Amino acid sequence: MTDIQGTVVAAFGRQYEIRLPETGELLLCYPRGKKSLLAVGDRVTVQRTAPGQGVIQASAPRTTFLYRSDLWRQKLIAANASLLVLVVATEPGFSAELLTRCLVAAEHENMRALLVLNKADLADRLPAARLLLAPFENLGYPILELAALSGTGLSPLKVLLKGEASVLVGQSGMGKSTLINALVPDAEAQTREISSALDSGKHTTTFSRLYQLPDGGSLIDCPGVQAFGLAHLTRGEIESGFPEFRPFLNRCRFRDCRHDREPDCALRAAIEARAITPARFAHYQRIVSEQMAPG
Repeated sequence: MTDIQGTVVAAFGRQYEIRLPETGELLLCYPRGKKSLLAVGDRVTVQRTAPGQGVIQASAPRTTFLYRSDLWRQKLIAANASLLVLVVATEPGFSAELLTRCLVAAEHENMRALLVLNKADLADRLPAARLLLAPFENLGYPILELAALSGTGLSPLKVLLKGEASVLVGQSGMGKSTLINALVPDAEAQTREISSALDSGKHTTTFSRLYQLPDGGSLIDCPGVQAFGLAHLTRGEIESGFPEFRPFLNRCRFRDCRHDREPDCALRAAIEARAITPARFAHYQRIVSEQMAPG
């Protein structure tokens, strides 16, 4: 049988939907073997086994790999993405620490990041949301305000997504699905096709999906996240994931400084000098407290 190259465009359990780039045909495939660590966006080699079906033979090396983990398991998010799009909203409230965790993961993978503030038309809620995002904006992370439901502010976002392999991440309730439907006109139809192929509707809000954008590029949508563990990163990798920490790393008196109570700690001095915000440092402390790997 002939090997065919394709891209994972949807993942649900041990089933994957593979798009063949030359024809756009979709195959529902299983991997060989019992274990599967494939993510949406992975480039794979498949063989047909029946009309519309196939088996995954191998996967190609990744340029980036975004996932979250705790001490017991990991949750794959996206492979080969170049841009992380974090969606928050003026209502309901969002977690700044969750944003920090996502950004640390992106920094580790050398991915660029964009923060999207949805429901910006809720004027009474806008100042509080802007205040919560200010530390990220001060670090240089771009922030785009829009209202996905009315379509306000979508044009600048489309320009930023053009030609990129983007992944959309956000807490539940941020309006991510509304944003996807505004960016990809047939997104709902594609989701229904997946559910029909699986003979089940229960997957419609629980699987990741890659969409081709009308103006070029792709966008991976994944289920809403309420937590983002970074157990796969060492303490040193976490430190490097905070851009404002970098000028002060390796400047502490002690080489193995944990930035806790040690004397002459460069990070604590930076907090006193307001070069590092106490809130961001508190995020760092909570993240490293979960780690078992040495830095």
